[in-house]
Amino acid sequence: MKKITDYQNKKVLVLGLAKSGVSAAKLLHELGALVTVNDGKPFEENPEAQDLLTLGIKVITGSHPIELLDEGFSVVVKNPGIPYENPLVAKAISLKIPVLTEIELAYQIAECPIVGITGTNGKTTTTTMIGLLLNAERQSGKARLAGNIGYPASSVAQEAVAADEMVMELSSFQLMGIETFHPKIALIINLYEAHLDYHGSRKAYVEAKWRIQENMTVDDYLILNWNQEESYALAEKTKATVIPFSTQEIVTNGAYLKDGWLYYKEEAIIESQAIGVPGAHNVENALAAIIVAKLHGVSTDAIKNTLSHFHGVPHRTQFAGEIDGRKFYNDSKATNILATEMALGGFDHSKLILLAGGLDRGNNFDELAPSLTDVKAMIVFGETKEKLKDAAKKAGIAVVQETENVETAVPLAFSLSETGDAILLSPANASWDQYPNFEVRGDKFMDAVKQLKIK
Repeated sequence: MKKITDYQNKKVLVLGLAKSGVSAAKLLHELGALVTVNDGKPFEENPEAQDLLTLGIKVITGSHPIELLDEGFSVVVKNPGIPYENPLVAKAISLKIPVLTEIELAYQIAECPIVGITGTNGKTTTTTMIGLLLNAERQSGKARLAGNIGYPASSVAQEAVAADEMVMELSSFQLMGIETFHPKIALIINLYEAHLDYHGSRKAYVEAKWRIQENMTVDDYLILNWNQEESYALAEKTKATVIPFSTQEIVTNGAYLKDGWLYYKEEAIIESQAIGVPGAHNVENALAAIIVAKLHGVSTDAIKNTLSHFHGVPHRTQFAGEIDGRKFYNDSKATNILATEMALGGFDHSKLILLAGGLDRGNNFDELAPSLTDVKAMIVFGETKEKLKDAAKKAGIAVVQETENVETAVPLAFSLSETGDAILLSPANASWDQYPNFEVRGDKFMDAVKQLKIK
């Protein structure tokens, strides 16, 4: 990593821990900063804070006292999930103290180029695809996944060398806290309405995503989804060189779908049905990833081999196995309606049994109903099961049954299925009514499928 001196002997407040906060605090400490960590969780329940204290880092836990800012901090590094309306954050901004997120620190110390991926849905899948493609024929160094995908960017940046590349999944929350962050290649794979409780409006949400390109130049590449008209206007506002992808039109300066094949410029790369993960949204993800691979000189054979053997990331339309001709898919990461709609687009509804349900956030599922048309059967669970039953009824689904949870839904789905069917967990809801997170919910689904195999 670069041995920068920007933070030496400067007071820095790290606000909020979790993985990225711990990583940022340790990095700043190593760079010679006078670090104070502030986290809302009480000290006795906070092993991360206890660990940092043993390093000599000042730790304040249990609340976020505004008086902290009287200590004259030069910078605040904020956990992305903490809103800007937080009194401590708002006060720091009013005092003109820079409020950064940990990806800015990662960029400042990174010796290698960065590929940055953002968008509403499909970020993790696209990031993973790109990482695999860039490592397929690599002669030196390696592509390292980082960011919102689960590996703190500032930790990865410390390990990366000049021959490497950081492939970073970036949320709107993270991008709001940058100043100099500058990827060599950036992707905005799609833009839908999301996180309005945090951003306040769709306009503010898009503006946060758009920050990914603000420091880019004509020598950099910005990859945009040409299926969305919004991209046309955005393309006029960037200094970066724009490369489009589309499944709806032929864009000969980019990547596109034509006659069932994915093309880059005028070269056919791979048949859409040969991609190892189902769904029109995954065709879009693959097109975006192909552009990055081709910009790096990856061969068509390597791209075909990689994408055909890619069976998804955990909990995102992940192939979970086949039993007696029934294929199981784990899409537990579909914690909202849009994500489930996109997953449903990848299946023959007449041979699909959908498992859905979870935390009730007060919304109904009327907008999901059109995407449920012709689904063979639906099994619902959790707090939203009655609302989902109503949506299934509006969609005309003949077989709708309720059950206790994911574990009981799997054998029930199997009993309703026949050879050639697909059984899809795509909940359209958060998991917190029954499970600590979507990962645990997905793991329970995978375990239940394994139990079926044993019987």
